[in-house]
Amino acid sequence: MRLRTVLCSTASALSALTLLSACGGSGAAATSSDRPLVGVDYPRSDTDFWNSYIKYTPKYGAQLGLSLKTTNSQNDVAKLTANAQTFISQGVKGIAMAPQDTAAIAPTLAQLDAKKIPVVTVDTRPDTGKVFMVVRADNRAYGEKACKYLGTKLGGKGQVVMLEGGLDSINGRDRTEAFNECVKANYPGIKVFGEATNWDGAVAAQKLQTDLTAHPDIRGVYMESSFALSGTLQVLKQKGLLVGPKDKKHVFVVSNDGIPEELKSIAAGKIDATVSQPADLYAKYALYYVKAAIDGKTFKPGRTDHDSTIVQVREGLLEDQLSAPLVTADGGTYGGIPSLKSDDKSLWGNNLG
Repeated sequence: MRLRTVLCSTASALSALTLLSACGGSGAAATSSDRPLVGVDYPRSDTDFWNSYIKYTPKYGAQLGLSLKTTNSQNDVAKLTANAQTFISQGVKGIAMAPQDTAAIAPTLAQLDAKKIPVVTVDTRPDTGKVFMVVRADNRAYGEKACKYLGTKLGGKGQVVMLEGGLDSINGRDRTEAFNECVKANYPGIKVFGEATNWDGAVAAQKLQTDLTAHPDIRGVYMESSFALSGTLQVLKQKGLLVGPKDKKHVFVVSNDGIPEELKSIAAGKIDATVSQPADLYAKYALYYVKAAIDGKTFKPGRTDHDSTIVQVREGLLEDQLSAPLVTADGGTYGGIPSLKSDDKSLWGNNLG
């Protein structure tokens, strides 16, 4: 049953959203000084996923009646710290950020908390420190969905390469640990070669090349993000393994993100599945919760009206876990997990203008 606090807070903000949209974005009579000033730090701009997030952010900022200041920390926590200082000097009322090093961001969060500037983290959750809300999907479910898909396709036997993300990030750890635990519990006949890549596509391609040379019987790849897509396809092509799903040499590939290129690759039979991480909803609800914090709203664990669940991950820290479906060519069910077809119009990757 939905908790009253969640319902009332969400309904209030969404009513405001509807009113703003009806008035042409921020309101016909509004000026920039009437809109709360919010800082948004983009974590990087070298992947299709984050470039999509960057594209969606101003759209939802306008709909919510916010004035935005933006920076890009380029996957560098020192730059993120410096960008936070810039936001403070600009007088922002709240900040949305996506720290990639989820341990090192703690001192910056403490400083912002002391200045009573609410922070919403998107995609990642800080290891320690206070934020108003975390907006992400259940990243352990990403690893489990990839495991169940590959386990089903491989009949519970064989060799798989896991191209891990950065293990200094909660996302990398969640996906890696969940995949390994799922394989151990459900498919003990599958051997996993885990490769640390630090979200670097070139590193991922080099390690996949080495593994395929040393272990020619590998028939599965789990990429923890679309950062590895281009390099993986190139390596498979060089090895003569970029063949259709019905070919006995086919290597089953599962990715995470749901970018348009992944969806096209699934339809073309180049890769087999992905988990659609909602770039559009990350942008929307990161700013939604920043505005809610500025307006003095509070939330409690429970179901929301936007197909997600707010959970308490530790004392004083809430996380809104947005929906992230498995996507396949046939929309089938794998290991008990349903999927959407790659051409499903509800997927954000099929709706980029």
